[in-house]
Amino acid sequence: MPTSLKYTFEAPCPYKGTTNFNTGIFIDGKFHDGSEGKTIEVFNPSNGKKICDISEATPADVDTAVKVATRAFHTSWGLKVPGSERGRLLMRLADLIEKNAEELAAIEALDNGKAYSIALDFDVAQAAAVIRYYAGWADKIHGKTIEVDETKFAYTLHEPIGVVGQIIPWNFPVYMLSWKLGPALATGNTVVLKTSEFTPLSALRVCALINEAGFPPGVVNILSGYGATVGAAIANHMHIEKVAFTGSTLVGRSILKAAANSNLKKATLELGGKSPNIIFDDANLEDAVKWTAFGIMFNHGQCCCAGSRVYVQERIYDKFIADFTQHIKTLKVGNPMDPDTFQGPQVSQIQYDRIMGYIKSGKDEGATVLTGGERHGNEGFFIQPTVFVDVKPEMKIVQEEIFGPVVVVLKFKDEDDIIKQANDTFYGLAAAVFSRDISRAILVANRLQAGTVWVNCYNKLHPQVPFGGYKQSGVGRELGEYALANYTQVKAVQINIAAPAP
Repeated sequence: MPTSLKYTFEAPCPYKGTTNFNTGIFIDGKFHDGSEGKTIEVFNPSNGKKICDISEATPADVDTAVKVATRAFHTSWGLKVPGSERGRLLMRLADLIEKNAEELAAIEALDNGKAYSIALDFDVAQAAAVIRYYAGWADKIHGKTIEVDETKFAYTLHEPIGVVGQIIPWNFPVYMLSWKLGPALATGNTVVLKTSEFTPLSALRVCALINEAGFPPGVVNILSGYGATVGAAIANHMHIEKVAFTGSTLVGRSILKAAANSNLKKATLELGGKSPNIIFDDANLEDAVKWTAFGIMFNHGQCCCAGSRVYVQERIYDKFIADFTQHIKTLKVGNPMDPDTFQGPQVSQIQYDRIMGYIKSGKDEGATVLTGGERHGNEGFFIQPTVFVDVKPEMKIVQEEIFGPVVVVLKFKDEDDIIKQANDTFYGLAAAVFSRDISRAILVANRLQAGTVWVNCYNKLHPQVPFGGYKQSGVGRELGEYALANYTQVKAVQINIAAPAP
């Protein structure tokens, strides 16, 4: 029998209900054991204790899911279902996510460790918004008629690719699920998706909502397993025609290589970042301090676009540092179920050790810790919000993605100096500029090598605005109309009306 989870949430969690759902692998609209009958343990990062077992998927399960998804594409989805019907089902799924928002937020807090209040107001709310946005697109995906000459009629069709493989990360489980499912389903593709083995629970809970919404069996198939087995099987599969991956740049390279070496499948990659956050001396300092803290400490720093390199113009550097450090100390770190918590634990022991290793490296290389730099509490994977100063550009904590609540603060002189420093990275996912001079902010934004630039804010994401990276931060764009191109292929049809035979 497939594994399951029954868990009752208690105070201080605002959601007091009991969640009860299957944790098997989801293929053809049903839950199953993995082909080898193995399980994976899922842990609560707040205390390191086991939550439950989930069924472990294998490459054989990927094969089964692909066969099922192929059948569904040709019989009950794809070009067999009009866009209006796809949109109706996606709209229904968005409604169900909203209806079960408190339960999903509590699940996110349980196995991911993110603050319940943030999971509710951001992750789950935005997941529903993304699905609803793409529901609106489902019947608006069309080609063009093209003028050639009076003897011909030419037009294009934007058709679904077929079976697509998707691999989502552990930092925003239900939110990333929506980023992947929304455009893929709106355009008529069927899906084989792998969750992270660290945070699979919210996606598995959504499987029941997919059934409840009325999606035909086999349209969405969700597997939990390890990257080296299930992720690799998806990337290498000869009958998966497109792969979408969100995660590290290192793994992204292997995904792209596998896509090329197998069947040259189409690939989109949303990868890592080391994003610069630039504070000019005419910025609203109070606002800049708060946005900067939110820019790096949101989701415990486990955010690919986190503003982990803060650059402050020389004249206000000392004042900014004093105010910023004081504000960081006010952020509540603790039980993610507590409504007042801002920062919960890191997702796993592995991630905790990795971040603490970077903190040690910063100390060893001579950087100064203004606040934090140590473990928080006595259990779980909590780390104090950490601010480094006296850093040099060549230090690991400046060059490499830490993916934790750790920020470095540096000085700059003028616009030319900050452009040089900000662009001195092989990443290019995001950046921010704080200035009251909107002309300067726009000119600087135009010179930054980043896929997203925020002005006088940070970490603001919207379903209709594209997101993706320059350089080694990714390939392609997610969200917005731009994401639809990732899941369609263009067919040109040319009709002879009056041209004579050769």
